[in-house]
Amino acid sequence: METAQRHWIGRTEALDRLGVKTQTLYAYVSRGRITARPDPENPRRSLYAADDVARLCDGSPAPAAPAVIGGSPVRGEATVQSSVTAIIGGRLFYRGRDAVQLAEHATLEDAARVLWNARDGNPFAPLKPRIDVAYAGPSRSRLLQFIARRVDEDPPAAGRAQRDLTIECAGVLSEMVDAIVGMGPRLHLHQRLARAWKISELDSGILRRALVLSADHELNGAVLATRAVAGTGASPAAAAMAGLAALTGPDVSRQLAAASALVLDARRDPEDTVRRRMDQDGRLPGFGHELYPDGDPRAAALLAAADLPRDLVALVEAGERATGLKPSFDLALALIVRRFNLPRDGAFDLFAIGRSAGLLAHALDQLLEGAPIRARLRYVGVEPGAH
Repeated sequence: METAQRHWIGRTEALDRLGVKTQTLYAYVSRGRITARPDPENPRRSLYAADDVARLCDGSPAPAAPAVIGGSPVRGEATVQSSVTAIIGGRLFYRGRDAVQLAEHATLEDAARVLWNARDGNPFAPLKPRIDVAYAGPSRSRLLQFIARRVDEDPPAAGRAQRDLTIECAGVLSEMVDAIVGMGPRLHLHQRLARAWKISELDSGILRRALVLSADHELNGAVLATRAVAGTGASPAAAAMAGLAALTGPDVSRQLAAASALVLDARRDPEDTVRRRMDQDGRLPGFGHELYPDGDPRAAALLAAADLPRDLVALVEAGERATGLKPSFDLALALIVRRFNLPRDGAFDLFAIGRSAGLLAHALDQLLEGAPIRARLRYVGVEPGAH
């Protein structure tokens, strides 16, 4: 049903009709049982689809969900075959290995070798720093400048050996870190970030976990864009550039920004901030994930190792009480940024570097093993000749 055709009601009316508490309403929204949208007259408040509320009131079953391929709904029609990542029974797997267990000890380089199916040696071993590389502007701008340069330099991937392609992917991932934090010794990727951000060697393990747990997830626009470009035979850098461009869109960046804003807003009085946000919006960013009804295992693993200070623990506890939901991975990243006083865009930087290992895995998978992406374009425009 199109948005313009739906009848929308405010939070108070929705609560009255359902006879539930605010956190229950939020849980319905987070799990896709009630559609919500910002109030055009006050974007800080939400409106709720009256037909969804009515359906819950009379106990009718939910309408059929849109087609899902490995996770989030993707608009249009596309069939993608992948051997990279799966979410089964509330657990995330990288090529059959439990991602949370892998993050206990693995570096991002280790996780990348798993995701890239790189069994023939270590693709990171031959890498050397590029002293001719220097980029200006905020970290996200530097990242996009770097990847554009690699797209211009790297040859097409079609017909090349897997080992050569994985070494090229390792170079792309390594130089991404250089683009964000500058040149330095060829340490592990998380150690280079920690060195630039002045984090101790002991605490750098938290960054290591965050990178590994960020590496891949469900099918979304970034993965689809990456695979579409890889399917043309373009270089891994070109495919990853398409995926990175999609990551800068609001589906990802807005969620991270909202979680980061909540953490900053709550630094003085977590309880009051949560209460105020729930009263105003009927929801709280950073809590709940539709693929993990019992809680996102990535967030749980990262926060369990983070040794958060009391004020940040209080925010998590207040949010869980108010929503009845567990923290999302977005919130976990935002809390890590606050815990270590990282740069303002630190959450996105961590996520983008980690996620690029997965995007490069999808590029390789599409190039070396993937079946053609089957997509259908259906014309719905003006009848030809009508004018």
